[in-house]
Amino acid sequence: MLLDKLDSDLVRYIVEREFRPGDRLPPLEDISKELEISIGKLREQLEAARSMGLVDVKPRIGIRLSEYSFLAAVRFSLLYALASDANQFEAFSALRNHIESAFWREAVQRLTAEDHQRLQAIIAQAWAKLDGHPIRIPHAEHRQLHMTIFSRLNNPFVTGLLEAYWEGYEAVGLNVFSDYQYLREVWTYHEGMVNAIVEGDLDKGHQLLIEHTELLQQREARRTPARRAAQARGGNGTGNSSAGPNGRRKNT
Repeated sequence: MLLDKLDSDLVRYIVEREFRPGDRLPPLEDISKELEISIGKLREQLEAARSMGLVDVKPRIGIRLSEYSFLAAVRFSLLYALASDANQFEAFSALRNHIESAFWREAVQRLTAEDHQRLQAIIAQAWAKLDGHPIRIPHAEHRQLHMTIFSRLNNPFVTGLLEAYWEGYEAVGLNVFSDYQYLREVWTYHEGMVNAIVEGDLDKGHQLLIEHTELLQQREARRTPARRAAQARGGNGTGNSSAGPNGRRKNT
């Protein structure tokens, strides 16, 4: 019954033949003959499967089945939504916040001592950037921190949604330097969260997580009117800017 719901002869073929990640599929000519479907139709279905991250297609190697990831499908849909209306990031951000809050305890309990050390190293790297000369934005560390906390869930759907959030975060320009004091406040919360994780105080860490996500909601609320005004003028609301001497962005 589930196979009947898959609107792709190629994808049904992959499932029915029980291919596993890393397996190479037969040439399209062979599949076409076996399924009695035109190569043109199969090529269309192959491109759809590739865009969904189901297969990898390379010259001289052929078609290989990829490890399943929910990210590819979610990212494509999310980026389309944001390209249509960047303000929709607020709704996706709210979803992500609820996901992190709901899975916090389970995720943190699965972390290892090595994960704790990695989290502490990320905190140190972030502060080194914020306290450096020149100041640098610890965006990579921000993403690494959150994804490391939830890395042991072994749930591809949760992981895919959380990863898609960071793709959207970058797409709408939230990884740019906006306010130095804001960044320091965010990383103070991050450091408190990591300390609570290491100490085994899950409730304290969860409370800090909630307070920290409220900072982003407040930041988004301030950005939304400007973004809508930019969209009305024909822009995307992100703009090109550089950091001024007071730590805030200025238009260039």
